[in-house]
Formats: sequence, structure tokens, C-alpha cells
Amino acid sequence: MSSEKDDDFAKRREAAMAVVQLLDKDVLHNMPERESFFQEVYDRADGDAAAVPWADLSVKDKLANWLLENPDHEGRAIDVGCGLGDNAEALSDAWYETIGFDFSPKAIAWAKQRFPESDVTYSQADLFDLPQEWMGQFDLVHECYTLQSIPPETLEKTIPAISGLVAPNGILLVYTRIRDNGGAFDGPPWPLEEHKAMSFTDHGFELVSREDFMLERPDRKIPHAFCVWRRKS
Repeated sequence: MSSEKDDDFAKRREAAMAVVQLLDKDVLHNMPERESFFQEVYDRADGDAAAVPWADLSVKDKLANWLLENPDHEGRAIDVGCGLGDNAEALSDAWYETIGFDFSPKAIAWAKQRFPESDVTYSQADLFDLPQEWMGQFDLVHECYTLQSIPPETLEKTIPAISGLVAPNGILLVYTRIRDNGGAFDGPPWPLEEHKAMSFTDHGFELVSREDFMLERPDRKIPHAFCVWRRKS
């Protein structure tokens, strides 16, 4: 079984994405079905990361740059929906005491297998039923693509759940696709509407910085935003 990138990774990724799109077509996009979908993707992958469309096997560049530009931060960090662990490992390498959690037990087992000597604590956890001892305890919370990966109606629960992890004066990093308010979309994934992306202000946060950028695909450009939030004390 292949777990890292090789010369054929891109071809396998392209083929796998076509399969995943078929898996996700014409289904009811409610939480039980989304949870089953994620589990099936990991099951079908059978150890080949190319078959997991969101597994880049590298840290997100926006997170890596932020960590380089903010070397004086320290404390506890948590990676929301950590998948195969690359972003969590980057947080740990930056000297944060780090937890990476994911709903999928197979993803957690895979991350542990990839990083057997890791200092990261990898945990299976449900975003809507997080351990109480985690609430308000993290100096840095990293969220990448979780908000857009589950049905939009869940944002009324998802955004408060993620917000609740951040300690007073802590930092929240949000990396997501974005669209205009009322803009057309065809999910999943579901790009965040502008007002939803900015709604962390309703949960005690102030916006430190925002970077808007495009990810280019052969057939389209995808608007994204990388936002840095600070929780007020």
C-alpha cells in the first residue's frame, strides 16, 4: 500500500477524485450521510493517500507562512479535522503542544502510522460533541476546509463549536473556499458565504488579518480566504 507521494500520485489522485464525486452524487447531504461518506473514502483508499482528495501530504502553505511569521507564539494548539496529520505536525514542529482530531478513526490511525515518533496527540472526536476539557483551552486553533465540507445548515453549530476551543486572547486560523452572499454554489463542498465567514465576530473574535486568493484548477479558479482571528479577553 502506498501512503506517500510518488511519480504516479497525480494520476491516481485524478482517478480517485472521479470516484469520490460519484460517491457523493445525488445523496441527501445531511450529517449522517456526510459522516458515512468520509468513512467510505478512507475505507476505499486502503492506505493510498492519493485516493483521499483532501490529503496533500504536506502542510498548507498559509499555515506554514503564518508559523514562520509568528515565531514568538507558544502554548497549546489544536488542528480541527486533522486528516492524515500534516498540519498538526507543522503546529507541533513550531513548538506548540498539539492535538489533532478527526471524526474518522481510520484517519487518526493513518496519521499515527505516518508519524510514529510524533509529539502530536491524535484523537478521534466529534466536532459536535467535543471533550469538555478542551473548551477554551487552546492558544492556537487551526481550521482548514472543515466548515465547507459539511452541510451549510450545520454552520449554526460548527462555528460556535470551533470558536469554543479558543482560549481568551488565543488565535484562530480559518482556511476556506468563499463566495459572495447569495452567490450560486454547487456543493459539496459548500464555499462559505461572505457573512458566514465573517460571523466569528459574533462569537467574541476580532479580525487580525485576511488574505483572499485563488486556487487555480485546469478548468476554473476557486476563491479562497485565509483569516486570522483573535479571541477577545
